Amino acid sequence: MQPDGDNGYSSGYSLCMRLAAIDVGSNSVHMIVADASRDGHLEVVDRVKEMVRLGRRSFMTGRLTDESMDLAIGALKNFGRLARVRRVDRLRAVATSAVREAKNRVGFIRRIRRETGLKIEVISGVEEARLIFQAAQHAFGLDGGPHLLVDVGGGSVELVLVQDRHPLWMHSAKLGVARLTERFLTEDPPTSAQLRRLEGHLDHKIGELLRKVRKAGAVHAIGTSGTINTLVAMARASRGEELGRLHGASASAEEITRLAGDLVTANAALRAELPGMDAKRVDLMPAAGALVDFVLKRSGASSLIACSWALREGLILSLLKAARGNSAADARRRSVKALASRFLGSNEHGQQVAKLALRLFDATAPVLGLPKTSRELLEYAALLHDVGHAIDHDRHNRHSYYLIKNAELFGFEPDEIEVIAQAARGHRKQAPKVDSPDLSALTGPRRRLVRGFAAILRVADALDRTHFGVVKNIEVSYSPGRLIIGVDSNKEKADLELWTCERRTDLLSRLLERQVTLAR
Repeated sequence: MQPDGDNGYSSGYSLCMRLAAIDVGSNSVHMIVADASRDGHLEVVDRVKEMVRLGRRSFMTGRLTDESMDLAIGALKNFGRLARVRRVDRLRAVATSAVREAKNRVGFIRRIRRETGLKIEVISGVEEARLIFQAAQHAFGLDGGPHLLVDVGGGSVELVLVQDRHPLWMHSAKLGVARLTERFLTEDPPTSAQLRRLEGHLDHKIGELLRKVRKAGAVHAIGTSGTINTLVAMARASRGEELGRLHGASASAEEITRLAGDLVTANAALRAELPGMDAKRVDLMPAAGALVDFVLKRSGASSLIACSWALREGLILSLLKAARGNSAADARRRSVKALASRFLGSNEHGQQVAKLALRLFDATAPVLGLPKTSRELLEYAALLHDVGHAIDHDRHNRHSYYLIKNAELFGFEPDEIEVIAQAARGHRKQAPKVDSPDLSALTGPRRRLVRGFAAILRVADALDRTHFGVVKNIEVSYSPGRLIIGVDSNKEKADLELWTCERRTDLLSRLLERQVTLAR
């Protein structure tokens, strides 16, 4: 393991590298290990966490306790061994709020270096916010907006307002849940007076900032911490949903308000019994509920979306950028290519279908009411439409939906992944029905995308029925009441493609309100 330098792998970044990041936080110490491919795609291969509570009492006394330092160093020794076993090429380790503010931090950092060999950077709150933003942008894309990013740690809260992938401002406040619990919520359950003092403190520290967020018009808050994941898991559990993967899952502001009420009125024993509760966070969740409820109410955000990528992943991205010497390629395309490669290998058929689908899109999008900006999503649906073949042939479109929806596709909004998955499912057999539960859950414009994409994919897929790429190009023209698809097979026989396509034009014909015919 080389914590800080290059090695034989890194020259020109021509080979896959294994990267690791360690976050010495106020509540826990985390490590993540990820492989970075030639084109910059990241695949997480290991995650470990130890609760050490460096922030316990330190925010009041200004000093890290001997017990918490011993626990942290024990965890870091194990992390160092794991990095060697995993053959990590580059590693970056940072410490945040609890260490940043401790009077005895210098001795602690030196002890870590002496006993574990790890070099720890103590980063500022603004740098922490920047790394969290980079991780969330990689994971969700953050187009449009504005979006409010919220990271709730033990010692601090990071807030970032994002518009069209760019941060408008970043702010770090000393409002972490361990700090708030120690200072304000000393009773279990907390008293009404304690809760009023806490709310007054929050208003004093971030109230004006959140009013600016409300004025900017942020609709959603995106949360990137374990604390927020717990709140979203509790909201899902209260709805009777299986917990499963939390990335992209959401809770409404009303659900958070209800949960906050439950958390601040129950004692520790009762909180531990609440559905979805993380047993290791029971003592901190009253502060977490009150804080997140305050942020949503004051900002006007209607929902909270969980993002599994946070500070550790931001550190990985910083290592990747440093290793490559330039910014990573677009996360969306990398993620799609990686998923297609995993299940389809070279995916010549997917690429052929994508080429034909995009030709159809360019000719029909204005009539179908599909915005130009959606072209990219259609391409990804085409590239991934057959991934379900890895599970079963006869129902592969349904399996494609499941694999796409549950894959780690970074850079997308959750409803964009849903559009891609539903379009892939609709490329064969039953067309997407307007009244289906999955389609009904989307907004009107998104429903239009699903049906339009499915109609196009059904034709494009049919035009490569043999998977031999015999259709070299298509030309689309209109005549009264008709759309004519001219098929160029460069003298190769395309009889099976044409025969199949004639049976797949029904949905496209309905949406265009004109007959679709083929011409050689």
